[in-house]
Amino acid sequence: MTHTPIVTLAPSPTRRMLGTAVLGALAALLAWVAISTAPSWPWRLFLLVAAGVSIYGAARVWESAGRRIVLSEAGLFDDTGRSIAPLDQIASVDRGVFAFKPSNGFVLHLKRPAGQAWAPGMWWRVGRRVGVGGITAPAQARSMSEVIAVMLVRRDEGHPVTGPLETP
Repeated sequence: MTHTPIVTLAPSPTRRMLGTAVLGALAALLAWVAISTAPSWPWRLFLLVAAGVSIYGAARVWESAGRRIVLSEAGLFDDTGRSIAPLDQIASVDRGVFAFKPSNGFVLHLKRPAGQAWAPGMWWRVGRRVGVGGITAPAQARSMSEVIAVMLVRRDEGHPVTGPLETP
């Protein structure tokens, strides 16, 4: 990434382990029920497939929670440089109680659909919405959403998105 990070968002190691452990425990519970009880074969197969999906989900959460979300002047990226939401495409930030958003996070409304993408536990993008948060710390997510909101106001008023305000 060529832009200087303004704010970063990353889960703590404890949150990363706990999020992964919960999905791993679900997988173990599903497998145990499938093996220890005597449900019919279709149910047993369903439970084992669900356990496998839970293990896959735990691996994906572990992988994505090892990354950081970085806000720069150009927009929101992960630490590999993958674009999550370019700043010029962000229309608004919603961090309200009744917003459809990840826990401990916020949602960005984009001007145009940006395709679907997902980093479990960290962010998702569907159509014109980008949800950021999940296993991240609430204070960090709140801080990032407030910085984005300020950047949007500055952009819409014609000021540079970072740095001191120019007075006429």
